[in-house]
Amino acid sequence: MIGAMKTLLASLLVALAWSAGAQSDVTVLPVEQTPYHVPVFRNDLMTVLNVFIPPHRTSGFHRHVLDTVGVLITDTPRTGQIPGAEPTVTAPRPRGSVNFSAYSRQENVHAVTVTGDGPFHNIVVELMRPSAGTFTPSTRGTGYELVLDNERVSVWHLVLAPGQEASAITQTAPGLRIVVDGGELIESAPGKADRGMAPRSGEFFWQDAGATRAVRNVGTTRLELVELELK
Repeated sequence: MIGAMKTLLASLLVALAWSAGAQSDVTVLPVEQTPYHVPVFRNDLMTVLNVFIPPHRTSGFHRHVLDTVGVLITDTPRTGQIPGAEPTVTAPRPRGSVNFSAYSRQENVHAVTVTGDGPFHNIVVELMRPSAGTFTPSTRGTGYELVLDNERVSVWHLVLAPGQEASAITQTAPGLRIVVDGGELIESAPGKADRGMAPRSGEFFWQDAGATRAVRNVGTTRLELVELELK
């Protein structure tokens, strides 16, 4: 019995040593240097990453340390993996889904692998300041659906069928517009000529505080935007 216990203990120690060695061999990159995670915009308030992973590709292991808002443009079958564990299937989410991750409180190291035949496309907004309290987001009316409101950001969905218009708002905090379904729109602002735009899926636009605007869908397709304001 004692011999068997010694053998079992030795086996466990070998397994633990192998696991520790395997984890130490894992290369972990900052998310901003990770394959298929491309920084495309940066200022003192946010960094925007265009995360576009082609079919049957992997990001490799990377580390998140900043509070983050993600807006899903296109999903596909994929897995997630943390060092030392087996990959697990990630539950699919609908296009336009918004999620917030408080990585400043608990950093996350993982890898994303696309197992499907389509790409995974996510717009990731990293919040550069360690805490909120600088800005007060606006109040929005008809057409805008508040989908996320916490201590760091307020986020709205705006979905307009052809011919529909959202009521005018005055944006009181800086933020970002992310295009989920593109098309053609007109923005109207007091004292200015109407401004036509033709945004495409996956594009994004910095928005300063202080602007007043109404948005009208003048195209022939459904328009879906996600707009966030910082706190």
